[in-house]
Amino acid sequence: MADLPNKIRITVGSVQLEAELKSTRTAQEVYAALPVESQVNTWGEEFYCKLAGVKDHRETATNHVKVGDVAFWGAGQVLAIFFGRTPMSMGQDPVPADRVNVIGRILGDASVLRRVMDVSTIRIERI
Repeated sequence: MADLPNKIRITVGSVQLEAELKSTRTAQEVYAALPVESQVNTWGEEFYCKLAGVKDHRETATNHVKVGDVAFWGAGQVLAIFFGRTPMSMGQDPVPADRVNVIGRILGDASVLRRVMDVSTIRIERI
């Protein structure tokens, strides 16, 4: 029987979303580093927070992300959640400021995070 993917819960204010992680080494390290409760930072329609102690194996390093992608940026030790356009977007898709390692995907509609852009903390935990 195949292993089920690891799932995480992301809570920002009144919004709770689940995400499914890929089976990459970086995704496994992120999962192992949880739970985290942190100040949330916003860059356009991207939330990001510090997640120290994770080695970024760069398996999927890319500048191409979609709404709903969960990514890790190793240089800044940051976990990023994309839910809309960022300052570098030309079209509807978010564009990260630097190459990120996509480690998972939000299950459901990530754009609901727009409703909590004034919230100052984020909690990410294992399910």
